[in-house]
Amino acid sequence: MATYDSYKDSGVKWLGQIPSHWEVKKLRAFFSEVTEVNTATEIHNQLQFKYGTIVSKPDNGIDNDVLKTISRYTIVRPGDIVINGLNLNYDFISFRVGKVDKLGVITSAYISMRPNPDLSAKFYEYLLKAMDAKKVFHGFGTGIRATLSFKELKHKPIPLVPIAEQETIVAYLDKVTGEIDRAIEAQQRMIDALNERKQIIITRAVTRGLNPDAPLRDSSIDWLGQIPEHWEIKKLKSLADIKGRIGFRGYTNSDLVEQGQGAITLSPSNIVNGKMNYSKCSYLSWHKYYESPEIMVSNGHILFVKTGSSYGKTAFVTNLPLEATINPQFSLIKPRTIDAFFLNYAISSQYFKLQVEKGVIGSTIPTISQSAIGSMLVLTPPVNEQISIKEYLNTLFENLDKVILNCERMISLLQERKQIIINEVVTGKKKVI
Repeated sequence: MATYDSYKDSGVKWLGQIPSHWEVKKLRAFFSEVTEVNTATEIHNQLQFKYGTIVSKPDNGIDNDVLKTISRYTIVRPGDIVINGLNLNYDFISFRVGKVDKLGVITSAYISMRPNPDLSAKFYEYLLKAMDAKKVFHGFGTGIRATLSFKELKHKPIPLVPIAEQETIVAYLDKVTGEIDRAIEAQQRMIDALNERKQIIITRAVTRGLNPDAPLRDSSIDWLGQIPEHWEIKKLKSLADIKGRIGFRGYTNSDLVEQGQGAITLSPSNIVNGKMNYSKCSYLSWHKYYESPEIMVSNGHILFVKTGSSYGKTAFVTNLPLEATINPQFSLIKPRTIDAFFLNYAISSQYFKLQVEKGVIGSTIPTISQSAIGSMLVLTPPVNEQISIKEYLNTLFENLDKVILNCERMISLLQERKQIIINEVVTGKKKVI
């Protein structure tokens, strides 16, 4: 791609050099805050974030509790841009910006902004998502949980680009990123199909065992049905220790350090398709790490996301590159009287996920309490059967996991390429012809 004829220093660290004819202005020159509250509860379409998009929540009906909740929500309209500025020091995954496509209401805990009519909302969505990917917002938050509000954000500088260029850039990016997205979707469909196949196999193995002729008995639990006659049903807390980060031992941005200066602090973004991924880690000071020995992570432990949009997500910890701890979104499950691999399979099965869905509370930030997690039921065969099931599933999934890994690598490369293209164009490093 071509470059512009001349450049100048923007004076903004994350933006760097910009084309000479571009300007830099504070965000308030481009956006106004959306503050219209759904007091009359006339709008029932509840919206939420989902991987960088704003989508409707499932329609579970409207009752008095729902009406009370959405009466406090903000009314947003097509073209508005929403930013999730919550808990910036705990969650480093980059899906915090989304554009509204249909009338609805969304929690006022998010930043809702309306672009001025004389600019391209799509261009500034691309720009804000590029800022998100570069972790620019993470340096803006204030308070213990590093929360960002429009009050702080409106003073931040962003580039002013001539409207004709905005529209040209949007047309180019829509075409190029659309092609990349379709390639990503094809890879993701393959992963989803393989994981669905794995899920069926896992659920069958951990609810019926490997012997198809084993006598069965009624579990006396409607959603569970029949189980092997000699298997027990136990609460998770009787099989494992369940620990979380205690509130007063939380941490702030000032406790985060550079790689090599502290322990890994694991977040939900370190779990990819049920496996641990350490390619993008945050690090916590050694002082904060040693402050909470009960949540020091070891290989063989199980991570369970108890808070946030990815609640219920789990992974078996393997191949830890160095000392690690957890952020407040996790519960750390330490198997005690059960095979760790078997327990991980049980927790990732459909019958356990059903319990998770029943146990989640909260509409703004979904949460499962630690006591609820501990009370969830686990089908428990004798130890020799646990080991047999574990070995059977490990062997069976070896080749499937290799195919999934290759798909993930391809997705990562495509996403990286997409982000490079967007960033180069919206910051003026490359010129669209």
